[in-house]
Amino acid sequence: MSAPRIDDRDWSALTSGERIRQIEVEGYLLIPDLLTPEHLARLKAITDSLETTPVDYSIHQRGRSDIQFFGGEITDLIAHPPTVAFLRELLGEDILLSHYGYARSEPGHPGISLHTDGQPYGSRIFGYLGSVPVMVRVLYYLDDLTREVSPFRVIPRSHLSMHADGNPYQRFESHPEEVMVTAKAGSAMFINHKVFHGNFPNVGDWPRSMLAIAYRPAWAGPVQKVEAWDPQAVAALPDAVRPFFGDRNTRHWIPEGGNKPPDMASQAPGINPSRWERK
Repeated sequence: MSAPRIDDRDWSALTSGERIRQIEVEGYLLIPDLLTPEHLARLKAITDSLETTPVDYSIHQRGRSDIQFFGGEITDLIAHPPTVAFLRELLGEDILLSHYGYARSEPGHPGISLHTDGQPYGSRIFGYLGSVPVMVRVLYYLDDLTREVSPFRVIPRSHLSMHADGNPYQRFESHPEEVMVTAKAGSAMFINHKVFHGNFPNVGDWPRSMLAIAYRPAWAGPVQKVEAWDPQAVAALPDAVRPFFGDRNTRHWIPEGGNKPPDMASQAPGINPSRWERK
């Protein structure tokens, strides 16, 4: 395949509205410098010592799942104020954690195939957590992503396709219109879970590590029941983090709703066509 286009724009110049448009329309958004150098160093010191296991396709891709109750700064990151502020603009006030993990792409990593994180009927890999209609994954990069060190890859707007080629259960080795995104450590990639994405091989000299946290609006629950949080573990969480640990099976729906329900609203800023014009 030909070399992919590199999206190396000045991401720091985007307004709030442009950020919303970017993830809604293109399916991905990079926000630089979400972690200060000091915060980044503390997280690196913790994650570098985590026990990890390799994935089935490469010993050079390793990770650890379900780290939400690890404690300390790992758990505190769930409620990171600048991230939560943007998510509430994008998703609304009531946001729930879906899942949280750590991943490391070491030199020799062959790359992650283009895939989606959303399968509407569930799947072996994601269970029913991926069946929710809306989810955003936030990937905090703890190391620099260069062209050689596992940069992000994505097929922009692929989540908008109604074609059979957009079946979210498919995976692709490559795509002629995929895009490469590099980033500095401390940046975070926000992903619409329906967009086809992955990462490129690590042919560089250092591992690329990240913390990946998935959030969803409370209304957007899974199609089948998922495992509930341990209530004792939730009770022990810091006050700022605990609100994200509501019932994982919460969904706000009205299957018996009629054509003219009482007390209908006449305003809904979250769906304003002008939301992309916010400063």
